[in-house]
Amino acid sequence: MVPLLAVLSACGPIPVDQAERVCLRDAELARAPRTDVTVGIGTGSGGTQSFGRIGMEISGDYLAGRDPGQVFDRCVMRRSGQMPQRALAEQPGWQGRI
Repeated sequence: MVPLLAVLSACGPIPVDQAERVCLRDAELARAPRTDVTVGIGTGSGGTQSFGRIGMEISGDYLAGRDPGQVFDRCVMRRSGQMPQRALAEQPGWQGRI
């Protein structure tokens, strides 16, 4: 019974300041896709080998052209049940343009 209560309580609202930190990522992805490129060379008993990886993360909000500030506000409201205490532009770590 206790594990079930723990799972159900995890579905409830989170504090607004925590929601703001979590939702910053959604706003960043609404502003621009995130890319990751890794390239390297390794040596071993089989000789020298090169490797590479390219990753891209893109959100539906970006594809739909949604405003990052509105994406942020909706996300915070959905997760905490409250509007953000600070606008997206005032969030520590926000480097995008609204």
